[in-house]
Amino acid sequence: MTVNQEIDDILRRAADGGRISADEALLLYTEAPFHALGEAADAVRRRRYPDNIVTYLIDRNINYTNVCVTACKFCAFYRAPKHREGWTHPTEEILRRCGEAVELGATQVMLQGGHHPDYGVEYYEALFGAVKAAYPQLVIHSIGPSEIMHMARVSAVSIEDAVVRIQAAGLDSIAGAGAEMLPERPRRAIAPLKESGERWLEVMEVAHRHGLESTATMMMGTGETNAERIEHLRMIRDVQDRTGGFRAFIPWTYQPENNHLKGRTQATTLEYLRLIAVARLFFENVAHLQASWLTTGKDAGQLALHMGVDDLGSIMLEENVISSAGARHRSNLQELIGMIRTADRIPAQRDTRYRRMAVHRTPAEDPTDVRVVSHFSSIALPGGGAGRQLPLVDAGTTSE
Repeated sequence: MTVNQEIDDILRRAADGGRISADEALLLYTEAPFHALGEAADAVRRRRYPDNIVTYLIDRNINYTNVCVTACKFCAFYRAPKHREGWTHPTEEILRRCGEAVELGATQVMLQGGHHPDYGVEYYEALFGAVKAAYPQLVIHSIGPSEIMHMARVSAVSIEDAVVRIQAAGLDSIAGAGAEMLPERPRRAIAPLKESGERWLEVMEVAHRHGLESTATMMMGTGETNAERIEHLRMIRDVQDRTGGFRAFIPWTYQPENNHLKGRTQATTLEYLRLIAVARLFFENVAHLQASWLTTGKDAGQLALHMGVDDLGSIMLEENVISSAGARHRSNLQELIGMIRTADRIPAQRDTRYRRMAVHRTPAEDPTDVRVVSHFSSIALPGGGAGRQLPLVDAGTTSE
């Protein structure tokens, strides 16, 4: 069998819903013709979602502190303890931002921050409890395995105890934060103080066993090899086989500004789109695939809708972590819906669990709130922008 015949056979099997191996995925990623790869991935999407609907979310990322002891080389957000630019928001400020999010139609908040040396399980219990008490309608899709390990260490409790306690306090869902690259070599190169990829996945398994579902992510472009990218996918799929707890896979691209890596390597748009397509073919056990227009730009985000993607992510009313490293792609609700519609898909607003809240079958059904605009730079203001109101950008100023 020739290589071309082998690639055709793998694409056909994967498009029909069959499982492909990591070696086969690597062959597709490096050798498959681009259009054939995208066509096979889109066939998977059409079979899974024959109604042609692509979803989006309205949420707000709220950072409670930028103080962190982990010092990841790719991060431009964190400040070391006692740094003059370090800050922590009081609960009142976090609740104020939650209130703004609710006013603008958000259904989810992502509470994230650094690994503050003083913040154990008790801090997160109080934080999640306060948000749930004030805004019970908001889903708290927050933190990640790294924060869970850190809080357990600070409070001298087991991972399982930490998970049970923060879930009882109000945590609804765990973000895929901190995955970056799971294989050992690239992970040590960019985050030597962070837990191993295996340990990250172990914490996810604990959470899944307790009914806390999550997303899985991947950061491309920090010098990892093609084989290491595929190994990252394999590690996630193996856990998904055991737990079924990953709702979606969300790859994104490293942003090069204001961090120690300084952009020495980056993933190209073509590499990103090929990875997206291979992920749709490889993850026959993960329901949803999300494009990251925030890091790749809206053109690449829309192209990803033809490479197997069924979700375009969110209008983030606030986002600071990736933006501080240089991601400046902005959008608004009408523009995001337009991206979906002009890709010949039907837009629908979803909740955290991908349940459809409103399907916009015709343009006449599109929401018209011009206030729903992505916003990125509260940390560019003194004290993390405490007290500043949304929106800080107008719908007319959004740009690539």
